[in-house]
Amino acid sequence: MLITFTDGSQAEFPAGTTPQDILKERKRPGDPLVVGARVDGQPVDLTRPLHQDTRLEFLTFDDPEGRDIYRHSSAHLMAQAVRELYPGAQLGIGPALEDSFYYDIQLPEFLNPEDLAKIEARMAEIVQRKLRIERQDVSKEEAAKLFRERGENLKLELLDEMDDAISVYRQGDFVDLCRGPHLPTTGYIKHFKLLSLAGAYWRGDESKPMLQRIYGTSYPTAEALQEHLHRYEEAKKRDHRRLGRELDLFSFHPEAPGTPFWHPKGLVLMEQAIQYWRQMHQRAGYQEIRTPLILSDVLWRMSGHYDHYRENMYFSRMEDRDYAVKPMNCPSGLLVYKTYQFSYRDLPVRFAELGHVHRFEKSGELHGLIRVRAFTQDDAHIYCTPDQIESEVVNLIGLIFEIYNTFGFHEVRVELSTQPEKSIGSAEMWRRAEKALENALAKADLPYELNPGEGAFYGPKIDFHIKDSLGRSWQCGTIQMDFSMPERFELEYIGADGERHRPVMIHRAILGSLERFIGLLIEHYAGDFPLWLAPVQARILPITDKQHDYARALRERFQAAGLRVEADLRNEKVGYKIRQAELEKVPLMLVVGGREAESGAVSLRVKGQGDQGSRTPDEVIALMREAVDQKRSLLKEDEH
Repeated sequence: MLITFTDGSQAEFPAGTTPQDILKERKRPGDPLVVGARVDGQPVDLTRPLHQDTRLEFLTFDDPEGRDIYRHSSAHLMAQAVRELYPGAQLGIGPALEDSFYYDIQLPEFLNPEDLAKIEARMAEIVQRKLRIERQDVSKEEAAKLFRERGENLKLELLDEMDDAISVYRQGDFVDLCRGPHLPTTGYIKHFKLLSLAGAYWRGDESKPMLQRIYGTSYPTAEALQEHLHRYEEAKKRDHRRLGRELDLFSFHPEAPGTPFWHPKGLVLMEQAIQYWRQMHQRAGYQEIRTPLILSDVLWRMSGHYDHYRENMYFSRMEDRDYAVKPMNCPSGLLVYKTYQFSYRDLPVRFAELGHVHRFEKSGELHGLIRVRAFTQDDAHIYCTPDQIESEVVNLIGLIFEIYNTFGFHEVRVELSTQPEKSIGSAEMWRRAEKALENALAKADLPYELNPGEGAFYGPKIDFHIKDSLGRSWQCGTIQMDFSMPERFELEYIGADGERHRPVMIHRAILGSLERFIGLLIEHYAGDFPLWLAPVQARILPITDKQHDYARALRERFQAAGLRVEADLRNEKVGYKIRQAELEKVPLMLVVGGREAESGAVSLRVKGQGDQGSRTPDEVIALMREAVDQKRSLLKEDEH
């Protein structure tokens, strides 16, 4: 059996040799912990016997598949601990997440945070046992018999939906229904922490039992775990749901679950983002459109959404006609295109829309502004000739990066996804589209990860993942080629030859859901927004009521300059007013006492930087206007 390694070297091994056996021969001191293997591109257990010529790669925790293996095994470890402590526990599912894991479990009693320490202690005991984690391929009937004997009804329900390729994993007396792969033994998992408890309906269905979801995380080193726990605590402080309440930005109410109610300050924040979005799109040659919220179901049948997306759509019936609330903007935007007769000289046509859309999300999946049922999508659709794809994408990449940089997101990861197994359009069309995207990325000198076969069924795409101040990655922007919609809706333009041709449609979003993006901004800045975004940019703080008239006059003066300024005229000490403004994360404080009122000045304070000395109102207005117009911090580095 010939094994080919990632460095191109090859070696012969007897059939039945495992990746773990091969690793023992090749491992060198100081090599990182290997947690799994990739055999001909597929992740497998280190203990999986090999029987034919194979390309073999070893997976460490640094590989995404390696992290999944490590954390999914950690979820099994936690589930085993819970089963040992609570023998009546019914296990649901326990997936690995990007930086954590969870398991949904039905228990006869409700756990509290203090119980997590008890579960952790039992997990540590199981780690010390160094139990072998063994895969067993079984028939569906054998699996059903096994879990029926164990009284695990939730597993039996999962089993009903599976085909005959069933596998289970055993570690000691613990057995779980799982595809794997997993670590070789429980002894690999030394550094872990259980983080929190939550409720979750089984299968996300409100008609099914409420399970208890236990979240945890694990790392191969104590240092990495501590670093994660620090980020986790910082993330809790920055939770946009908490800050949204404290900063009076938005609220949620049971009368409209999953739909935010924007308060005045929150709407100011949203509107500032929208104004900048409009400014950038007008500069880039986009025309803004607006399409109806409710459209005939005929449109959604034509677009294909009715067949593939109707479970997430809202419907209504009026005057014997069926309508749907739009879950996305594309089909209605196509109708706008069809009202014109375009020639090749008119293309590309760029239509942008801040469309309000509704999508039904199960209640268990809702999460503040990050996952809602109604949101505003910063959509745009570009209609162009095939020859224009490359230049349009190059321009789009520049626009996307400029907008992210302005909002304070400077690290962006890019992925290119190519033709999936099931797709529409000719092979030549796909080849040209993929090549155009590759060329655009090369011209932009932009490194990217390739996701073979992960494109949309209607065309290849580029996705943009922004990294926030805590190092978390969020997919926001996307550029997608579409051959399907122009065909379904019979879009046309008149070519140079006088004949009718189909345009290429480029779907693109930069911020994605504005509600979600505002949630990310809140957490990225921990509510300390840059001056141009801050709902209240400055607060005037009179020391005594004798300065109230001067404070009111200053407020009018600053507001006339287009700045968002308040005056705190409460009968409180100025120290209290300063602390309150700091807590409310107001960027600037303008303290005015008798001396300032007499000389026509203000004492400028910058949040987190303290007193900046006496300034004239005109100086402060100029500083603020410059910072707002340039979308930067108030003071330049050399002024701090």
